[in-house]
Amino acid sequence: MELTLLGTGTPEGLPRPGCPCAACAVSVGTRSRAATALLVDGALLLDLTPGAVLAGARAGHSLTGVRQVLLTHPHDGPAVELPPGLPAAGRVPDGRELSVISGHRVRAVPMDAPGTGYEVTGPDGGRLLYLPPGGAPAGTNGTTGQRAYDMVLADVLGRPEALARLRASGAVGPATDVIAVHLDHDTPPGRELERRCAAAGARAVPDGTTLIVGEYHAVPDLPRRTLVLGGARSGKSYEAERRLEGFPGVVYVATGGTRDGDAEWAQRVGLHRERRPSSWRTAETCDLVPLLTETGPPLLIDCLALWLTDAMDRAGAWDDEEWARSGQHKLADRVAELVAAVRATRRPVVLVSNEVGAGIVPATASGRRFRDELGRLNAAVAGECEHVLLVVAGQVLVLKG
Repeated sequence: MELTLLGTGTPEGLPRPGCPCAACAVSVGTRSRAATALLVDGALLLDLTPGAVLAGARAGHSLTGVRQVLLTHPHDGPAVELPPGLPAAGRVPDGRELSVISGHRVRAVPMDAPGTGYEVTGPDGGRLLYLPPGGAPAGTNGTTGQRAYDMVLADVLGRPEALARLRASGAVGPATDVIAVHLDHDTPPGRELERRCAAAGARAVPDGTTLIVGEYHAVPDLPRRTLVLGGARSGKSYEAERRLEGFPGVVYVATGGTRDGDAEWAQRVGLHRERRPSSWRTAETCDLVPLLTETGPPLLIDCLALWLTDAMDRAGAWDDEEWARSGQHKLADRVAELVAAVRATRRPVVLVSNEVGAGIVPATASGRRFRDELGRLNAAVAGECEHVLLVVAGQVLVLKG
């Protein structure tokens, strides 16, 4: 089954008309994107968009052979004029299956938002799933209980939980080619787009790209261990969460614990919880080694600075005499145990930590001690990670990987 993407952007396209934002300003030339539309084997058109005929011609395809035109979502604004010779556009009722004269079978997949997803099975047995902008499969999955789809095209960056649901149900497997479509100006084009797609196990392709459904394509290499560094309010926690939001059953490990009577801390914790996917589970603990040793779903550990505070408390590191007598050795042993667990873990893990080396020199001996030990801990953990990121003002710099 051959698939040509006549467009890969949101219904408004990219750049958005009249939008002055930075992402739209650089979305020109090969980085511009028309509204997403798919041409399957030259016979099935999924979503009719302005300029579809011209887009097809640019990609080397004519729409004269199209036998069925299906829409996935309500179209705002004036109706799109139907090019001469094309059949009338329509939508398949949820759960119903349509047989196209070309030999394709199309099943309508219910969505949790206005719109319809389409599961297409080609004459060769290849299977793809196409989801509308802002849509995720209703219920727990979008599969019919068969094998994983060969290809999934979805709003990966706008609705990452859709991908998580499909992975949880087995509809997206290790070999599924996940293509990000309905791309908007929320993500700048270029390397930042590639990085965010790769973090979700997906890829983005230019308008006019022709793909073969079921053809082997290297799946983005997802690092097993990632360390995300950043200063206070840099966006490091948000970046860490974003790296795993397309995966189901993530265990969020909060090392800060609870602080009775601290309303500001409770508010911080509440904001973190609100933005995390509902399918994630939270574990409040500083006992990280058992979690890293076990097999299971991905871990997000936030953060190592608070873990170190707890470890230094236990080692008596704040008392100079205790520190000189045995505290240094106790802390070194505990750090070494954690670093070894990070090295040996077989489950995906994203760790968050504060980068303190660029700040002012602390005024107290205990403050300097904490800064030094956190710097050493960050360096040791970074040495065991395939991927290390530094977040500054919400922007991500790749330090390693």
